[in-house]
Amino acid sequence: MTQISYSRRGSGAPIVLVHGLGSRWQVFEPILDRLATQHEVIALDLPGFGDSPARADVRPGPRGYAEWLTGWLAEHDLRDPHVVGSSMGGGIALELGRAGVARAVTAFAPVGCYGTPGLRWVQGMLTVLRGAAQVGAPVLNRAVEHPAARVALLASLFGHPSQVTPGAARTDLAGLAGASSFAAARDDFGNYMLRPGDDPGALTEIPVTIAWGTRDVVLTHRTQSARARAVLPFAHHVDLPGCGHLPFSDDPERCVRVITEGAL
Repeated sequence: MTQISYSRRGSGAPIVLVHGLGSRWQVFEPILDRLATQHEVIALDLPGFGDSPARADVRPGPRGYAEWLTGWLAEHDLRDPHVVGSSMGGGIALELGRAGVARAVTAFAPVGCYGTPGLRWVQGMLTVLRGAAQVGAPVLNRAVEHPAARVALLASLFGHPSQVTPGAARTDLAGLAGASSFAAARDDFGNYMLRPGDDPGALTEIPVTIAWGTRDVVLTHRTQSARARAVLPFAHHVDLPGCGHLPFSDDPERCVRVITEGAL
C-alpha cells in the first residue's frame, strides 16, 4: 500500500486540511497548533505531492482526489470531518461536502470559480513558478535567507511574503518543484469549472465558508470571489484583507477564526 505522508495532532472533532497544486501539508503549519488546541487536526500530502508518491489508481484533480480521500478518511476512522482546503484543496473540500462526506467545509480561494481566461492564467502562472523552482533551486534556497529576496520571490503567493520563514520558503519551493502529479492535476482544472445551477448535493445542508485573500493574484480575488458568490450563494463568503493566495502565514489568527467559526 502506498504510504501517505500526513501530520496528525490534537484531540476533539476532526479537521482535515488539504493543500493545493504544487503544495504540501506544511503550508498549513502556521495554523496547525492553534487549531489543535480544540480539535484533532490532520494535514496530508495528496498522492503525487510532498512526500506522498503518486498512485496509479488516483486521478489527480479536484474530483479524483475527492474520491480517493473519501476512502482514505474511512480507512483512518475519520468520520464527518470539517474539511478545510486551499486552492485545489478547496475544490476537493467542496466535492467532499457535495458528496456528504464532510460535516462542514471551509475553502480558501477554491479552484473552479474561473472562466477560460482565469483558468489559463492560474495554469500558466503556477507552471512558470514550478519551472523557476526546478531550474533555480540552489540559488533560490540561498536567496530566501534574505527578507527582500523572499518578498521578490514569493509575492505572487503571499500577501506578506517577508513573514514566511526561510525554512518554510525552501519547503514550499521544494514541494512545487518536486510534485510528480503537478501536470496531471493542473490539466484537470479544465474539467473543473463551477457554474450557477450546478447540483449542490449536500452542500446546502452543511456550513460552507469561502474565504479569499484580497491580494490573491493566482485565483484573482476581484473576479473569482465574485463568481464564487454567484456559484455558491448559500455559502458564507469572507474577504481576508491584505492576504494573498496562501493566507496562513499572512494572518494565521484570522484564518483560524474563519475555520472555527465556519463549523458553527
